[in-house]
Amino acid sequence: MPFDFTPLFPASLPPPAVRWTGTPKYNFVGGNNDPDEVPLDGLMAAAQLVLQREGRTLATYGLNSGPQGYRPLREFLAVKLKRDAGMSCTADDILIVSGSLQALDLVNSALLSRGDTVIVEKDNYQGSLNRFTKLGVTAIGIPLDKGGMRMDALEDALKDLKARGVTPKFIYTIPTVQNPTATVLDESRRARMLALADQYGVPIVEDDCYADLVWSGQRPPALHAMSKSDNVIHVGSFSKSIAPALRVGFVVAPWQIMSRMLALKTDAGSGALEQMVLAEYCKPLFATHVPALRKGLRKKVETLMEALNEQFGTAAEFDDPQGGIFLWVKLPDHVDSLKLYQAALKEGVAINPGPEWSTDKAHSQSRIRICFASPTHQQIREGIAVLAEVCRREFGVPTRSGNVAKA
Repeated sequence: MPFDFTPLFPASLPPPAVRWTGTPKYNFVGGNNDPDEVPLDGLMAAAQLVLQREGRTLATYGLNSGPQGYRPLREFLAVKLKRDAGMSCTADDILIVSGSLQALDLVNSALLSRGDTVIVEKDNYQGSLNRFTKLGVTAIGIPLDKGGMRMDALEDALKDLKARGVTPKFIYTIPTVQNPTATVLDESRRARMLALADQYGVPIVEDDCYADLVWSGQRPPALHAMSKSDNVIHVGSFSKSIAPALRVGFVVAPWQIMSRMLALKTDAGSGALEQMVLAEYCKPLFATHVPALRKGLRKKVETLMEALNEQFGTAAEFDDPQGGIFLWVKLPDHVDSLKLYQAALKEGVAINPGPEWSTDKAHSQSRIRICFASPTHQQIREGIAVLAEVCRREFGVPTRSGNVAKA
């Protein structure tokens, strides 16, 4: 008889994972990017060059660059962050991590205890919300409008918490191409957030993973750049600008918190080869690669919006995103997106149901998040047509597009 591990599992263990059975035909989930836009030729050339020059350093943990990561990559980031986000930092202020998720885990481990409170946008990244729940941390959701997190609501929440004797451990925000809403917080709101953070003595964790994907190429200065009190921890990633499977992210933080995160990062260093290749590729080519990536992604979201308008008409509500790889879609109130997820998956269409991406389950019940980056234009059109048929069959969504009945 096979050994039974079940009696050994601690009570706190999460439910078991479902065995992977393959990618759905129409895959609109996850943070995947456009496979045609991965700069393969440049990455292969970079790998050849850097391995010929420095490959022997793979024999040493840290590549002779220390525990904060490959120094040439950190030096590239310091220049890039100054140019693009207005940040003044050096390579010594940057920690390379295994994707931005590890960065969030390190920040949480350094700052949070069970029973703590954090402030977040009401619609938010599932990975962060799940982590707060697992840690026993209360996440206070602040509503968003087309300009991102509402500063009046943030101020009200901070006042209410102070009146109750609660000081949040931090404000977690995705200010530039927010996930899932794709909003961009303008400079005046950023200044107001920083003023409130100073007033109430609360630091900010700035998740900037999508900032390279603003369609215009012009993003507001990072909160980190605007802070006068050095109270912002800045998190970024190469997952959306180059490739998610590389698992390379970074943190910019004051040494007081960086030193604690380094003590918690006990993995002997993030993947060295990935860091070497990225540094070699990015210094000469990143600035020309990203505009081409943005152009391709913009065309895909235009295809998605056209398909939604054709198949759903006014039954699907959404704002034209300012960048990124996601569209946050509101379906009729009676549509239960959790049930829709199950029914659509049976037809080969994978979507993200709204309640998994929000602190307010009722508000998000009829919302879905659609990742448009990975599917082809044809898959987008076909997948949305299938999704519409499921909505009509399961929830009675009208068979109309605008004022024209579907054939």
